[in-house]
Amino acid sequence: MPLDAIFRNLIGWAVTPRQMEVNFVIERKVPRVGVMLVGWGGNNGSTVTAAVVANSLGLCWETKEGDQHANYYGSLMQSSTVLLGSSPDGEDIYVPMRDLLPTVHPNDIIFDGWDISSLNLAGAMKRAKVLDANLQNQLKPHMEKMKPRPSIFDPDFVAANQSSRADNTISGTKLEQMEKIRRDIRDFEKKSNVDKVIVLWTANTERFSRVEAGLNDTSHSLLQAIRNNEVEISPSTLFAVASILEGCAYLNGAPQNTFVPGVVELAEQKGVFIGGDDFKSGQTKIKSVLVDFLVSAGLKPRSIVSYNHLGNNDGLNLSAPQQFQSKEVGYTKITIQITKKNTFFKISKSNVVDDIVASNSILYQKNEKPDHCVVIKYVPYVGDSKRAMDEYTSEILLGGHNTIVIHNTCEDSLLAAPIILDLIILTDLFQRARMQYGSDVEFQPMHSILSVLSYLFKAPLVPHGTPVINSFYKQRACIENILRAFLGLSPINHMKLEHKVRGAGTKSTDFVEFIEAKKKIPTHLKDLYPDKTVEGVSA
Repeated sequence: MPLDAIFRNLIGWAVTPRQMEVNFVIERKVPRVGVMLVGWGGNNGSTVTAAVVANSLGLCWETKEGDQHANYYGSLMQSSTVLLGSSPDGEDIYVPMRDLLPTVHPNDIIFDGWDISSLNLAGAMKRAKVLDANLQNQLKPHMEKMKPRPSIFDPDFVAANQSSRADNTISGTKLEQMEKIRRDIRDFEKKSNVDKVIVLWTANTERFSRVEAGLNDTSHSLLQAIRNNEVEISPSTLFAVASILEGCAYLNGAPQNTFVPGVVELAEQKGVFIGGDDFKSGQTKIKSVLVDFLVSAGLKPRSIVSYNHLGNNDGLNLSAPQQFQSKEVGYTKITIQITKKNTFFKISKSNVVDDIVASNSILYQKNEKPDHCVVIKYVPYVGDSKRAMDEYTSEILLGGHNTIVIHNTCEDSLLAAPIILDLIILTDLFQRARMQYGSDVEFQPMHSILSVLSYLFKAPLVPHGTPVINSFYKQRACIENILRAFLGLSPINHMKLEHKVRGAGTKSTDFVEFIEAKKKIPTHLKDLYPDKTVEGVSA
């Protein structure tokens, strides 16, 4: 019986296996990468810069727990490993993710950026109160030489409590501000002698912008609105447009709707990468793991309540209702047909649990979702050490209930800084990749919307018609398997069928076709593991 007929008889669906040949080309030369941070003088900006300086200098400092050495813990690329394959005797071989392909090292990244505060980076680091004083003292001579460029400050988009910081701003019309940003990018590129520039927003959360026909629904209307000095064009959108026009990838580390339809269209027209929204650092990362676990185990989450309090400047800004609303929404894409000037786009909300819930039609009926509430409060004393408390109540067998309560202390900027580095490293790598679907088409770059970065963002930005994936495991597997594909290795499936057949002494090579690493893995991996004969599973 044909395979599709078997599946139709078993589960009521016809499943037709398909094969497509995909070829990859990766530029092996690692460029000199420059990064411009919007909000360079904030907690995240000063912390990630301090981390790179500390690691570059190999600093060691004394703490109450003993000597501490600089590291990149928390970075997917620098501090995690991936399964490369199996040895002939079935032993799993893990390698650092950073060693799979030639990637930029964080120590080699050149930083610059903008901030509404004129404090140099040493002063910003001291103000942030994130790092130990002994480390700050060692970093001060290096970081006090770094000074942010003036930035755009629009009190209509951020909380009024941010005005006291705004002593380093760009004046003029929207167009003049955008052109100043473009000149800054060119100036940095020239003076630092970098091969490429990536721009990343790590400044304050803005309120949502209205998305309106004739204002920002197309690239043409958006550029015209900037020329007309329309008040509804946000600073983050101006930075995004300036970056795209300069050919620089733009990553959005905050939850506002920077990527209005006009920005997305402009990025696609120019072939420039964009990614966002909002760093996935603490509570959201746990939520994407735990809800996935519960639903996959056949339990039914009915109530998810998340409470946060923090005392850094992000918390101060989020204490304003409009800015908190941006954090709460979980923006993903715009879906409405425009009919006239005053018709606004509707925002299609997709939070971190929606796709996980939708995956199980046994537990959830159509449009059924758990009650989900998020609360954020500003408590100055706790500073950058955010407290996150979650309660997950699930329905179990015969009407029973299971409640899981978690208290999570997140050192906010120390979790966000490695994410910033991963975003930079992966964006550069994907800029160097080309793919060919079938032998009769040309090699193409990856889509301008880097949905592959979803693992690092709370609200993944995806191309139109693309499913939004929030499951933590799926997001990480996506990155890992794409990197494996770049190497010519098939995706990891964890079946290990060679160990699941009857009879002792079955060898891996008797059951599954393998690719010998010494023949297929690039030279740089053979040099790293000269004493290993590693075999990667071939599908």
